[in-house]
Amino acid sequence: MKRNSKLKRFTAGLLSLSFVFLTWGCVGIKVPDRYKEQQEEDKKDRAVEKASPTEARLKDNMALYTEDEDEVITMYLTVSKGNSSDSTDHTWQEVNTYSTDYYTEQGLDRYKVNGVLQVGDETGPVPGELGYGRTTPNCTVSVRGQTSSKDPQKGYKIKIKDNQGMWDGQTVLNLNKHEMEGLRFRNKIMYKLQEGLPDMVSLRTRFVHLYVKDLTKDSPDTVFVDYGLYTHVEQANKKMLKAHGLDSEGFLYKENQMFEFYDYEDIRLVTDPLYDEEKFGYYLESKGSNDHSKLKEMLKDVNSNAMDGDALLDKWFDRDNLAMWMAFNIITGNVDTQSRNTLLYSPSNINKWYFINWDCDAGLRRYEWALNKHDMSYYSKESFGWEYGISNYWSNVLFQKVLKSDDFRKLLDSKVEYIYKDFHGGKVQRLAEYYADIVRPYCFGDADKLYEPLTEAEYDDMLSKIDDELEYNYSLYKDSLKNPMPFYIGKPEVLDGKTVFEWDASYHFGGSDMSYKVEVADNYDFKNPIIKEDSLFLGQVVYDKRLEPGQYFIKVKAVDEEGNECTAFDVYYSENGKIFGCICFYVGADGSIKLEGE
Repeated sequence: MKRNSKLKRFTAGLLSLSFVFLTWGCVGIKVPDRYKEQQEEDKKDRAVEKASPTEARLKDNMALYTEDEDEVITMYLTVSKGNSSDSTDHTWQEVNTYSTDYYTEQGLDRYKVNGVLQVGDETGPVPGELGYGRTTPNCTVSVRGQTSSKDPQKGYKIKIKDNQGMWDGQTVLNLNKHEMEGLRFRNKIMYKLQEGLPDMVSLRTRFVHLYVKDLTKDSPDTVFVDYGLYTHVEQANKKMLKAHGLDSEGFLYKENQMFEFYDYEDIRLVTDPLYDEEKFGYYLESKGSNDHSKLKEMLKDVNSNAMDGDALLDKWFDRDNLAMWMAFNIITGNVDTQSRNTLLYSPSNINKWYFINWDCDAGLRRYEWALNKHDMSYYSKESFGWEYGISNYWSNVLFQKVLKSDDFRKLLDSKVEYIYKDFHGGKVQRLAEYYADIVRPYCFGDADKLYEPLTEAEYDDMLSKIDDELEYNYSLYKDSLKNPMPFYIGKPEVLDGKTVFEWDASYHFGGSDMSYKVEVADNYDFKNPIIKEDSLFLGQVVYDKRLEPGQYFIKVKAVDEEGNECTAFDVYYSENGKIFGCICFYVGADGSIKLEGE
């Protein structure tokens, strides 16, 4: 069966002096030493994780992570129009108006402007720092992000021009706004937690307080306007590889949209006459070597029936890295990693691919999603569908194969236990409170409070639940081991005057027999269903006539012998949120059936 397509300014006087104080230089805000002392104790508590030897264990350069990495950097950005040859002849308003959808529809590159980037403190640019005394552009600025590019408050990609200096050894700054993330420190804390984890590489992150002066409008700004708080995440590129002690001449890809390790037709060699960079980039963005032959060879093996999970792990992947990466994301609830928001790295001299997290702002966020909806039922297992534990990774052909390996699941379980023991019991809770002291004045300051999704009371409530959320994610993982795995619903068909509904078989690690619950209705709340079956043992149900023209929905669940359930992978996006295990289809006047979106 074919799978269905898945598609202002902030002043020191506002701060409590018992928690923060101003410092000079490149730093704006600093948090007291008592938190850093506690962090040192936490580091001592982290046990040395025992793991099996591999051909080449992944190891980070811990010297990158300095004592001041949690302090707020103040940056001043003056934007101006440039020229058409480098596409900087736009206004700041134009740059901030459009999302990625617009650029895709119009076939355009993202609009840019010239900029003068200066680093300083809350009094202004500081001598000796990047851009001090500068009056001519040293960078270009564009909106960054995909989904986030639709938010009113934008994130920015700032590219420092060649030979115009660097900041913290970097020439590309990714300033993330995280407008819909109420705590505003999740990316920061998630990368902090990865520092020093065995077989993991983190990325450098910094809090940034940004001021912008716009010279592109008819009445140019004469002062800097407070744009509030951002989180900079280190750019994935050759400089990043080199800084972390990795092979700068190696292979590095960023997963973009729905990359599930299938041997996609559009993943081609650059030398292939049919190679299309834009189509290739839908799945992967190359950040390292552009010789894709190693990638193609790996994908061919992943999709070969002759290669099971253990064989793939032996040849292409590092077991400890993959298991630790998956365990980290499972315990933190960073669910948006099954097909994107991940970097794939491979050194040039060995056939091993490693996983590095790229975007982590979905981590530790389940409780906040419920708060945003003002409905705590969204903090229940049922509201997550299959987006938890190992079932979250089951649609990915690589992950499905390796998770079928008993040995890999045992290794994964040991990593989950290690991370849970390390994180739960106050360590992450204390770190969250530490970061909250830093960012909270910004969240409810003039620049950001309009778009802060949490009230101050909700912020405190959310902050107090961090440790509980780790425990919850741990229990969800345990549930996922005993539940059926998700599957796909097929497109309904009309055969011999009857309507046939089919779906793929579910999978069970314990070998349990499974039955299926199926409902078909003309509404997504499935009131007055046309079909309702609770104990089907085949992946099919037949309606004995054609359906009348109109809109319909089918929902399917798998149930094991113990009554454990799992929905199908398919998701219908209603006005009330996601409906897991459901597809929408339409019956035409001629009896033909089309899925929504066809």
